[in-house]
Amino acid sequence: MTGLLTILILLGITIAIWQMVKIFDLTQANRDKSQVATDKDNSVNGYLMLAFLGFIYLITIISFALWGDLPLVSNSASEHGPEIDRLMIITMVVIFVVQTITQFLLHYFAFKYKGEKGKKALFYADNDKLEFIWTIIPVIALAGLIMYGLFTWNDIMFIDEEEDPLVIELYAQQFNWKARYAGEDNVLGKANVRLINLDNANILGLDESDPNAEDDIITTELHLPVGRPILFKMRSQDVLHSAYMPHFRAQMNCVPGMITQFSFTPTVTTEEMRLNPEIYDKVRNINKIRNDKSKKLLAKGEEPLESYEFDYLLLCNKICGKSHYNMQMKIIVDTQDDYEAWLKEQKLFKNSLVQN
Repeated sequence: MTGLLTILILLGITIAIWQMVKIFDLTQANRDKSQVATDKDNSVNGYLMLAFLGFIYLITIISFALWGDLPLVSNSASEHGPEIDRLMIITMVVIFVVQTITQFLLHYFAFKYKGEKGKKALFYADNDKLEFIWTIIPVIALAGLIMYGLFTWNDIMFIDEEEDPLVIELYAQQFNWKARYAGEDNVLGKANVRLINLDNANILGLDESDPNAEDDIITTELHLPVGRPILFKMRSQDVLHSAYMPHFRAQMNCVPGMITQFSFTPTVTTEEMRLNPEIYDKVRNINKIRNDKSKKLLAKGEEPLESYEFDYLLLCNKICGKSHYNMQMKIIVDTQDDYEAWLKEQKLFKNSLVQN
């Protein structure tokens, strides 16, 4: 790794020196007439611009042919997921159309108006009509996207208390997650990091005198009932983390000293998602790669890799330290009956405390 960094640094220094030499040559152009571009030079560069434009479009067509279905295949597992996907697709289409037009104009104009001997450039000192056009069109497009995004965000963040959402706390710390369920009363007990007491297993700092905390349940695995709204309350013990659940199109920062929240309704159980053709093919490809590696490991007398099985994951999407990459928790979306059965097996907070 050190050798690679050394090579990259030397390459960067070489490029910098080369660019400085080119700049110096350009400053000498007025003294050395041989440095002035000829009509032939301009013509070659004009055709190169057209060739590069063709290259861009060719790569775009190839990319669409091979991977163009990826942004359009939805594997979202929440009620608001399709709306987020729709917003993303509309944004990408607008960007693609604008990029296609502007790149064509940029390269075509570079060719059409290339320098020629005896040809003077036509320019406008100012043109109010043109300036209005190229200002108002982006304003309208951006305003439309921003307003659409705001309405989508408001719909996602709106919590209908009449739906009786299940309240769960996501507790972040370097470098793991804990989940705290509100129990039968569906009210989380008061908590503060100053109340953490490892001697009696109060690992999240719950207020032991708060009656609402007695039936809270602390787990290292997140189970969610399908079809029921979930309201997540998020805390961080140490640094800024970000609770990211990609398949549910959900993300919210976990900020030390404050409580943030996000809500969504799961729509696809874990078992159902494992049968999704896209997910099924992905798992099969991963296991094929693992099997190939396992054969090499077995040949060396080492342990083979375990088979991969799809699970929803809660990830940290903020670089929170050296083990950030490994900060994740499994999410299992169950049927209502399976969820209730699992919940009954969990230990209440009041029963998990170690008596001194």
